[in-house]
Amino acid sequence: MFKLEEETEDDWWEVEALYDLCFSPGRTALSSYRLRDGVPTVAALCLTLRDDENALAAVIRYWPARVAGKDVLLLGPVAVHPTRQGEGLGGLLIRESLAEARRLGWERVLLVGDAPYYSRFGFRRLDGVVMPPPTNPDRVLGLELKAGAWAGVAGAVTKAV
Repeated sequence: MFKLEEETEDDWWEVEALYDLCFSPGRTALSSYRLRDGVPTVAALCLTLRDDENALAAVIRYWPARVAGKDVLLLGPVAVHPTRQGEGLGGLLIRESLAEARRLGWERVLLVGDAPYYSRFGFRRLDGVVMPPPTNPDRVLGLELKAGAWAGVAGAVTKAV
């Protein structure tokens, strides 16, 4: 059994340690982190998943960003502890958080990731949406939470103000 909850301030160090374990401490040098620096998360969508012993099994975070003057959710990172990978926990966090984002009125989601993995959740390559370099354009993916939300939305991804 797992407990799904909104990330709290008390979770921060443990969540960061899991991200470092899964992605290495150098992860903050990635271009997507330039969009997150100094910007508060969308707290209602930042989730933790803990097992029966209260061990952190998986986490997901979201940040606000902008493209062409439109609000977007920047998904990521999502991480699953190496001992829990293959159990579907990452997918569970993605599905639950996207459903909540839709309920909260968000219209579009952006991420940098592997299309074969994220396509199962409806993400598709975004032509014309440009992440800070050196991001591979084939890894810039988007999902519409509202029909037509990405139509005509193109340009550089910028920090939310």
